[in-house]
Amino acid sequence: AGPPVATMAQYELSQVLSKFMDRHLVFPILEFHQEKGIYDPVDIMKAKLALLQNTNMVDFSMDIYKVLNDSDDVPQQMVEQRSEVVARLRKLQHDVDPIIKCLENSSVVRNFRQDRAFNVQFLQEDFQIGPDHIEALFQYAKFQFDCGNYSVAAELLPPYRGLCTNSERNMAALWGKLSSDILMQNFQEARDDINKLKDAIDNQTFAAPLAQLQQRTWLLHWSLFVFWNHESGRNDLIDLFMLPPYMSAIQINAPHLLRYLAFAVLVQRRRRNAMKDLIKVIQQESYEYSDPITQFLEDLFVHYDFDGAQHKLMECETVIENDFFLTAFRDEFMESARLFIFEIYCRIHQCIDIKMLAERLNMNQEAAEKWIANLIRNVRLNAKIDSQSGTVVMGSQSQSVHEQIIDKAKQLSVRTFMLANTVVGSGRV
Repeated sequence: AGPPVATMAQYELSQVLSKFMDRHLVFPILEFHQEKGIYDPVDIMKAKLALLQNTNMVDFSMDIYKVLNDSDDVPQQMVEQRSEVVARLRKLQHDVDPIIKCLENSSVVRNFRQDRAFNVQFLQEDFQIGPDHIEALFQYAKFQFDCGNYSVAAELLPPYRGLCTNSERNMAALWGKLSSDILMQNFQEARDDINKLKDAIDNQTFAAPLAQLQQRTWLLHWSLFVFWNHESGRNDLIDLFMLPPYMSAIQINAPHLLRYLAFAVLVQRRRRNAMKDLIKVIQQESYEYSDPITQFLEDLFVHYDFDGAQHKLMECETVIENDFFLTAFRDEFMESARLFIFEIYCRIHQCIDIKMLAERLNMNQEAAEKWIANLIRNVRLNAKIDSQSGTVVMGSQSQSVHEQIIDKAKQLSVRTFMLANTVVGSGRV
């Protein structure tokens, strides 16, 4: 039998994550939990209905209301809201029509420059397109987004940014574009959006520190949708999350994000150099947040508690299966976790009993022996299996001087980059 529902929901983070997300981004997470059956289906439906209240997706709201109440009738308030949405859509379409016709004309767009003020003046003088039309473009894009027409919003927001001279509105358009691309599962575009948003947040010279902190926290959460769906995403996640300003945001506002950083570092073999710094942060924040994934790393790398790590690894499986972002990578995590257990165990033992190691790895003895044999062959591990005595005999595992120099050079490169950024940042103030 599977674990009890209470255990399954114990480390489930959607309620915490949703506080830092646009309401539209929460829908895919709710759909996931509806399929998993962790929560009562009625509660999921009620949560969906609550999220839809401040959107223009009235037909969707009506459908959910009918299912929840087992009725074909809907409240009069919903009927009136639908009429208001249709009327506002018609008005916005009328207001935005002149500027959209201009933007559809390639000869007009060709004359645009990087200077937004020039673009606004050019449209005003040649086509009588004024600030009211530009504002209507933003309102229409936002309206379409709230209707669930994310492709329309994603198409309209970039030209709006080319005309908008207000920095706050520009930032809002960037967030809208990122959200639209995520919901359309256009993750390459969304990755570019994250980089643009990061630059915009980091380069706000006169922004209040608290506002920057909040924006970084939101970006970290929204980036999860992209980083776990893009081929370079896990490296991107480690790069972003480990930057000092963003690590500060995690430690102050969102220590629960350490789950995703820990997972990414553990499965990305080439990013092991980040493990040492990660473990320090996990230890510092353990009084605020811990889960089986962070506890597994602590047991293994701090306490060398292999029994504890083995127990946590079983819990990790349940946590990962019920995590919207991580569920697809369960097997990869388990394989990487076993590899770490094996390597660390090998570091402190010269002769290892395969039966005992199989227990540590949650495998049967035959499977463990095959797994170790493949590991020795593929990773070129300095070890051999003695089948008669059922042991693995380890050779010297010390890191070569060449490898040590490469590791030191990488660390110095990162520190130089961070120092250069700090100097440039202080020069802007």
